[in-house]
Amino acid sequence: MNSQNSSSKYEALLDALRSMKCIAIAFSGGVDSTFLAYAAKQALGENAVAITVNSPYIPDWELKEAKELAKSIGIKHQIIDIEQIPDSIKNNPKDRCYLCKKAVFNQIKTVAEKLSLEHVVDGSNFDDTKDYRPGMIALKELDVKSPLLTQSWTKDEIRAASKAFELPTHDKPAYACLLTRIPYDTEIEVEALRRIEEAEVFMMGIGFRAVRVRCHGNLARIEVSREDRKNLFDETLLDEISLRLKDIGFTYVTFEASGYSMGSFNQTLSKGKN
Repeated sequence: MNSQNSSSKYEALLDALRSMKCIAIAFSGGVDSTFLAYAAKQALGENAVAITVNSPYIPDWELKEAKELAKSIGIKHQIIDIEQIPDSIKNNPKDRCYLCKKAVFNQIKTVAEKLSLEHVVDGSNFDDTKDYRPGMIALKELDVKSPLLTQSWTKDEIRAASKAFELPTHDKPAYACLLTRIPYDTEIEVEALRRIEEAEVFMMGIGFRAVRVRCHGNLARIEVSREDRKNLFDETLLDEISLRLKDIGFTYVTFEASGYSMGSFNQTLSKGKN
């Protein structure tokens, strides 16, 4: 996309947001929702509010980052605290994303109504249609708008525009809630979520920005980007990783040879295993 087309597409996005008059943005602080919040602030000013959900399966660092990003954008920001894992998803069913989105966005809609905000929007984009995303069904049922998807914004376009607007998220790796690190049909334990978060924070701290620590009981299966795999081949580093993750609470530590794959556990659905 050249700069002229990019500018025209962004103006069309602003027009679409203005047509909604007053909105609540489901705001995680990721690439998509940050770009959407930035555009909404430009289009609607005080009539746009970012709403972030704080729950046991959202890392503390991500919540902190969302607060900082909202402040830097200058958009109003509300936090919804969900202190317990809903019973409907406590065993991590295959439709977990649908059930979770339904519960979370119902709460966001409730807050939006209290604030007299006419619409709830999220940062789903065109590329999200290429993966298993049952949560998008819930968004449709709840009449949540997805302006970036409607106008066919791809992730690459969002990153490029974010960079042009000097948003710090332009090169932020994709992230997803901690529930995606646990196999389907497995009971979710808060302690397991804590171990996963602590392990991923450690891995990011030693230079692996795009990382997932998949939890198989007492075994940690680490995924890093394909480009970063070569950086693991150091005996001292491997010892450091093993010792730290075992100190966190894992008994065994292993690595996914093929590297990080988005929606790793979703691949088990098509193969009929988990």
